[in-house]
Formats: sequence, C-alpha cells, structure tokens
Amino acid sequence: MAPVQFTDPILDDEAGDQRFFNREISWLAFNERVLSLAEQDDMPLGERLRFLAISAENLNEFFMVRVAGLLQLVKRGFKLVPSDDVPLDGLLDQIIGRSRTLVARQNQIVAELTGLLAAEDIKILPDMPEDETDRDWLDSWFVDNVLPLITPTTLDPSHPFPFFHNEGKGMMLELISPNGKPVQGVILLPANLPRFVRLPGNNLRLLLVEAVIKAGIGKIYPRHELKAASMFSILRDSEIEIDDEANDLINEFETALRARQRGSVVMLTLSSDAPKSIRRLLKTVMAIDDMNFFDSDGPVALNDFSEILGYLPQQLLYPAFKPRFPQRIRDFNGDCFAAIANKDIIVHHPYESFEVVVRYLQQAANDPDVLAIRQTLYRTTPNSPIVKALIQAAENGKNVTAVIELKARFDEKNNIQLARDLGRAGVQVAYGLTDLKIHLKMSLVVRREHGKLVSYTHVGTGNYHPITAGIYTDLSYFTCDKDVGRDAYEIFKYLTSHVAPEKLKRCFVSPHQSMQALEALIRAEIEACVAGNPSGIWIKCNALVDRGTINLLYEASQAGVPIEIVARGICCLRPGIKGLSETITVRSTVGRFLEHGRIYIFANGGAFPSTKNHVIMSSADLMPRNLRRRVECFMTLVNPTVHKQVASQIMVAHLRDQKNSWFLQPDGRYMRPKIEDDAFSCHDYFMSNPSLSGLGSLAQESN
Repeated sequence: MAPVQFTDPILDDEAGDQRFFNREISWLAFNERVLSLAEQDDMPLGERLRFLAISAENLNEFFMVRVAGLLQLVKRGFKLVPSDDVPLDGLLDQIIGRSRTLVARQNQIVAELTGLLAAEDIKILPDMPEDETDRDWLDSWFVDNVLPLITPTTLDPSHPFPFFHNEGKGMMLELISPNGKPVQGVILLPANLPRFVRLPGNNLRLLLVEAVIKAGIGKIYPRHELKAASMFSILRDSEIEIDDEANDLINEFETALRARQRGSVVMLTLSSDAPKSIRRLLKTVMAIDDMNFFDSDGPVALNDFSEILGYLPQQLLYPAFKPRFPQRIRDFNGDCFAAIANKDIIVHHPYESFEVVVRYLQQAANDPDVLAIRQTLYRTTPNSPIVKALIQAAENGKNVTAVIELKARFDEKNNIQLARDLGRAGVQVAYGLTDLKIHLKMSLVVRREHGKLVSYTHVGTGNYHPITAGIYTDLSYFTCDKDVGRDAYEIFKYLTSHVAPEKLKRCFVSPHQSMQALEALIRAEIEACVAGNPSGIWIKCNALVDRGTINLLYEASQAGVPIEIVARGICCLRPGIKGLSETITVRSTVGRFLEHGRIYIFANGGAFPSTKNHVIMSSADLMPRNLRRRVECFMTLVNPTVHKQVASQIMVAHLRDQKNSWFLQPDGRYMRPKIEDDAFSCHDYFMSNPSLSGLGSLAQESN
C-alpha cells in the first residue's frame, strides 16, 4: 500500500453517541488539514506561509465563538453539552490539548518557513539587526511612526492594568527603577500598527515591530533598566446577544458590538520565555486559569504573518490566475439580460469572474426598462460595487429593496454602515426576520419587455463579496425562468412581510421546507435501491452536522444506497462502519481555493451522472442552524446545460480529485494518500477548462 498521511482521530471513545463524531474535534481536524498544507514541500513557499496564517486565524475564530460558547455553558452550570450529552469538562480537555498541539505545530512551521525564506534571501528578523546603520534607521522610524501611537502604562495603585480589546496585542515589561525597585509596565500595540517593518536596502528584510518597540524602551523609560519584555495576545468571547423585540435593531447591534470587545478572555497567548511574575499578573488581570493560557515558542498572533505575503515576489506564490469572463455573455456584447434570456447560465467562481454578478446589477441599475431590484446582502466589502449599483438604481428612480443581515458574524459593523448608506439613497432597507438569520444569496430584477414584466433571478452559493469570490469556489446561477422568478418573489415577500412561502415550484427553503424535502429525496433513493433500480446520493458541502440528516443517510446506507460526500470542514457522520454506513465515502477537499459551493444530487432513477439526476445547488450546509434557524434556499437545476455542468463536470471532477483530497476513516482519522506529481487536481482542472454553460460560441469551435 502506498504511504499515507494521517491527521489525529476525531473520535472520543468514552463519551457521547459513537455514531457521530464530535463537531468541535472534527473542526480541529479540519484546521489540522489546513495547516498540513503549510508543511507541503511541493507548494510555493509564500503559499505555505499563507496557509499557516489561515490556520492561526481559523483557530482564533474557533476560540472566540465555539470555545467561548462551551465556557458559557460551564458558567451556567451545565455538565453535558446539550446537543450530544458529551461531558463538558472532558470535551474542553480534548479541545485544549489538541489546540496546544496545533499551536506547537504552527510555531515549528513558522520557524521552518523563516529559514526557507532566508535561503531565498528574504529575512524575517525576530530581533534588532546588529548593523548600526539599520539600528539608526529603525530608531528614527520608531520615533516617527510608533512612539506617538503607544501609551505605556506603569502599573501601580493609581495606574491599573489597561483594558485590551478583543484580538489585542501587548508587551509586558519588567523594569528596575532608578531607586532599585522592580516595576512592571504594559504597552498596548495599536491595531493600526503594522506587525512588520521593512528595512531599507535591496534585499527584503522584515522585522517584527515588537523588536523595534523593545529596542526603543529607553526612550520611554530613559532611567530604568529593562529586565524582560514579553509579547502577549488575547481573544475574547465574541458571541453577541440581541433583543429580538428591540425597536431599533441598528442601535441594538451597535451596543452589542461594543459589548463584544469587552467579552471575557477565552485565550491568552504569551511568549514562553516570559518571567513567572508576568504570567501570574496576566492570569489575575485577565481572570483566566491555566486552561485558557497558551505558551508560544515563537511570535504570538501568527495570523499577522499574512502581512508578509504583500512583500513576496510572485515566484514564491501560486502562478497568477486571471478568472475567465463567460464567452456566452461576450457573445451578446456584454448584455447580461440578453444572454440570460437566451439560456440559463451558471458562473463558477473563482474560475469565472465575479465581474459577471457586478455587471448584471450595474446593468440593471442603469437600464431604463428595469423597474425593481430586490437583493439580499449577508457579507460584502465596505466599498462594495454591489451596494454602489443598488444606490445608483435607487437614484435612477427604481424600486430597490435590500435585505441586510445584521447578524452576519464579524461583519455586523460593516453591514450597519451599508444599511445607512443604502437608506440615505432611498433604498428600502429591511433587516429580514429577527428570529432567523437570512443566509440565502438572491437577487431579483424585474424588467419591462414588450409590454410585459420579466423577472431575472440570480441565486448564489456564496456571498456578494468581490474579494472572497476570488478565493472561494462558489456557483452563481442566472435565469429568467418564470417559475424561479415567482419563487424568488415569494421568498423576498417572506423576508419583508413574514408571510412564509408556500407551493414553491423550483426550490425549497429553510426553515419551513428543507428538512421534509431532503428526507423525501433520501427516502426516494432508499425505495429505488430496495426495488433494484439505480440509486445514489452525491453531496458537496462545507459541513455535515445535523443528526437527523445523518441518521437518514445511515438508513440509506443500510438499504444499500451508494453515497459520496465531499465535506470540506466538519463532518459528524462516521463512514465505512459495517451495518451502519459501509456504502458511504467521505472526503475533504483542501487546496488552493476554499471550497464553498453546496451541491446535492440524487440519482432519481438514473445512474450517475445522468440527465435523470435531481440536481440542487444551495446556500445551506447540512447543519441544524441552516435547516432550522436560518432562511436558506435549495434551488433545483433543470436546464440541460446547467444540469450537466454541475453533475457531470463539477461533481465528477471533485470525485476524481487526488491531489487535494483527504479521506475520512471509520476511526475518525483523515487519510491523504501519497500522490504522483501529475495526480488529478479539480482546482487545476477548473482553472484550465471553461464551464459548460458559459462556453457560448466557444462550444462550436471545440466541436
């Protein structure tokens, strides 16, 4: 058997229902797979650094949200995790132990990558250089760019420990005063201070900013002797609670966001060489115990190392890739409406440009025949071209409605500002439903054509976010199908009037219909298999957590239905267990692009892939929140070309992938077989091959 690479198991044999892997441990296993990319020798050096920073950022969010939630349960007196009856203390011990191992790996990798960069004549310096010219330049840089921004605090009864916001970084000081007494001080590193300083010269040399601050302590304490300077960073509980009955949601969210910055500390990372006195002080002032305290043998806050990427030469990064613009739209001289009216199209991001989505809305904003635009916004950029198009449309006298989800975690502040900008322009702004998060991605344009109203609909699996659309793999479906347009109207009506949609023709939505619809589709495959007819289920999602759905898949497997699952991140289903799940294969695709599109395909009486297959794209993962506590859309694809693109091109490529695939084992480990240099990569394939529905006139040339 070929050599394989494993991550640690995600199964705790002593707690919980053994049919399900624990969600939190499964997530940590996913982040270990991300970090493993930083260890791949065949990957560009800069990209290895990028995956290291992504792993660190992922772990931060995990602690701010998931670990924070578990600690809240402990404070409230819970002994078991409500969702799966796992002992809380045992689960937290596993999480902390595994997280410490992950942090240790990150420190080892950053040291290795720093050495490899040095071999490329790129120096990442942890300490001040010895060259006097460099020191003089850094001394001036410190005085001009750092000293005016920092507020050193000497700790005494009249100067208590200053407050550190969430994700704050600081430097603890131990000094000897002129009278010989020991003194402790602390310096908060401002959030707008770069983490790295580029030294002048032809060669690329980057110095950690804390080294410059440490060297400049003499300008702050000219008569003190510095004994120790130790870096630390903190993470706080970032969950927010909103009063659903609040009359002014904007003010309610702004208050909650301020409270987030003051949440309890869930993780404190300190340089491992810090004196014991500093450790004791931080534990006291941050009100934490050893479980929340992490040592770092290297720099803290490794997510900041993403700053370095902007300095690296292109040869140390992935070869530049320019997304394609669909030829089908070019064939109609860039007229999105004419192209869509001719035939449905799916744009596969990031291989095909997000500019299509932007142009679609910009055209709608300036088209005199467009009368109304309805748009959901979950995450987007502060200067979003989507928002600008909606504002332009409103200023042009069109009826524009924007449904903005204020509860989009970590994007709340941006969404509040966008809501205000849109409202000032005359856009009708709605915040959806107070008890449900609006997670579906949809745009509806109503246009007058030949005396009739025609609806153009865009449905996506990803956010209307031009930056992440260049990193995340997602699907954008455009159609002027009457049934889809009617469904979209009913969904938007639900979002603004609270009237639940009924009798939808081409889609089903959470939280009202998804569970029942998915169960019916799975049971139909069970019946087909029992009757000896073709059966099967293909799933591509980010997370598979919902136990009701997993139990249905187990039931299907026991009936003999073959099931292929591509679950990028969390997977609580345990595959390959005799008598339970032996017909189920689970793989995780982790590579250059972040897999984000959700696809659900059911054989429906035809062998895979077949024109008979029932093909669905969705904004929803198979998680309790997506099926029960969010508004999501599952859209059935019937156009032959679009259907073939998703089933025969996209899903088949994922199931053929060798280069980026990790296979979940029955014991919970993820196995990555060793591969040849020319192993098939779905990401490389999609970069090289245009999507079927976007070919247009190119299809004739290829025949």
